[in-house]
Amino acid sequence: MKGKRMFKKYTEMEVSQMPPLVWAYIGDSIFEIFIRNKMIESGLPSNTKLHKMTTMYVKASAQAKMYDFLINQLSEDEITIAKRGRNANSNTIPKNASVIEYKKATALEALLGYLYLTGNKARLEELLNFIYANFKIA
Repeated sequence: MKGKRMFKKYTEMEVSQMPPLVWAYIGDSIFEIFIRNKMIESGLPSNTKLHKMTTMYVKASAQAKMYDFLINQLSEDEITIAKRGRNANSNTIPKNASVIEYKKATALEALLGYLYLTGNKARLEELLNFIYANFKIA
């Protein structure tokens, strides 16, 4: 695999033509990896505690609150991207969240995924760090 890229680099045009649920699909993974890294950095002593704390952040109800918390930090373009994610027609029925919470969580994940796929890693990291530093899990 010499010379092959591990991750495909997409143009903004390619990403904008993807369904918003694709953005949310990758955004969900990006967010979980970010949170898992933060949990490891925190020095939690066991996998059980790491998992328990991680799930406090990555569940739809928490992500919906993060979306509401973050909305005032977003540009108009970012709000438009998030709304496309929020309004995407998903056939998934949320188990442990309301439909509104699920849609807001999808909006957050879509925005994170869009930033990742378009290579806007600096803004992605800025938003993730802002969420982690300022949003407190109850």
